[in-house]
Amino acid sequence: MMSDSSTFWSMECSPGEPDLFVCMDCLGEVFRAKLPVEGCPGCGAVSMFEAFTLESLQDWATPELLAKAQSLGAQPQSQPSTPPVDSSSSNDAPHSAEST
Repeated sequence: MMSDSSTFWSMECSPGEPDLFVCMDCLGEVFRAKLPVEGCPGCGAVSMFEAFTLESLQDWATPELLAKAQSLGAQPQSQPSTPPVDSSSSNDAPHSAEST
């Protein structure tokens, strides 16, 4: 079992990207934006972690795994409904309905 002084690799996650790393071997451990250097504390697996959002975990995770993820303070993935539009781009060009 891993002690509290274990070392972790920090994982850079941009806003909106999945930041919860789940051990896909035992499906019992989850870490937020970091991975244990020595492998999964639950089963010892190395390189078996995949990234998920809290929203995606809610679709399939066990109640125990979901509770662990929620306790890490992860926020649901939120994205704007439409991407920002650059009004200075080619909106000034005339558009032809059909070319011959």
